[in-house]
Amino acid sequence: MVKGILVGLLSYAVFSCGDAAIKALGGRLPVFEIGFFYTLFSLIAVPFARAPGERWRDTFRMHRPGLVLVRAAAGAIAGILAVIAFTTLPLAEVYSLIFLAPLIVTLLSIPLLGERVGWRRALAIVIGFCGILLVVRPGFREIVPAHFAAAGIAVCAATTVIVLRALGPTEKRITLIGVVMLASLVVNGVLMLPEFRLPTAQDFAMLAFTGLCMGTGHILLMAATRAAPANRIAPGQYSQIVWAVLLGAIFFDEFPDATAMLGIALVTFSGLFTFMREERRGGRWPAVWTIAWGRPGRNGSRSG
Repeated sequence: MVKGILVGLLSYAVFSCGDAAIKALGGRLPVFEIGFFYTLFSLIAVPFARAPGERWRDTFRMHRPGLVLVRAAAGAIAGILAVIAFTTLPLAEVYSLIFLAPLIVTLLSIPLLGERVGWRRALAIVIGFCGILLVVRPGFREIVPAHFAAAGIAVCAATTVIVLRALGPTEKRITLIGVVMLASLVVNGVLMLPEFRLPTAQDFAMLAFTGLCMGTGHILLMAATRAAPANRIAPGQYSQIVWAVLLGAIFFDEFPDATAMLGIALVTFSGLFTFMREERRGGRWPAVWTIAWGRPGRNGSRSG
């Protein structure tokens, strides 16, 4: 289990390096062009996404195509919003907004699933949003579209969680992953054409590095879930906050002040608390993580 957790932590570090590379491309290439090329290079992960017995043509064999398309749309939109957010805002600020996703899952579960939220999770939601106020500080700092883009990533992630919970019993893993990547390629590929700018050799190398980081991160994450239960690996995603602070300071001269660090800490605490409560209650977030990445194991989980 320890090996799986360590591999999972390594995957989050690799993802963070990819996000930092996206930030470095900001202003050098249009948003959709960055999204297209990094998705293209991240396709190295797709062969590893197939579960035993799945075939390539199974990608398009959908039992619930409507929900699969919602999943694909959420993934493609999140990818575009990520480029906007990371190329504009400090890395740690983006992550703090993205980590609202577990709280949004809880909020969406009330009207969509009729779930009751106890006072502990309600308090965690309040703490999380207070943390965001400390990070963003509306009224004291300018709110830019990238802030809404980062929050939109959290909404897309929360939507994906709820949709995958419904799709997990019916759809194959290659469908759940492959359709998202194809949708991202098509959408970004079409939208980049009007403003296409030929990448320089340096830009192309950075695009390749970004995509390879994303693809390698996915491969490592899948390897991690084969060595440890997914519900032990998923909380490690919050280690990305540490990487964001380190990479931001080293490469981009980003130094969150004490108020921002307090806000980041509150968001991280509330997200982790919500995740753990979901796990204890047999909730959506840990289960969906297993659907997307896992396989049958000691914790009784199953793959997609």
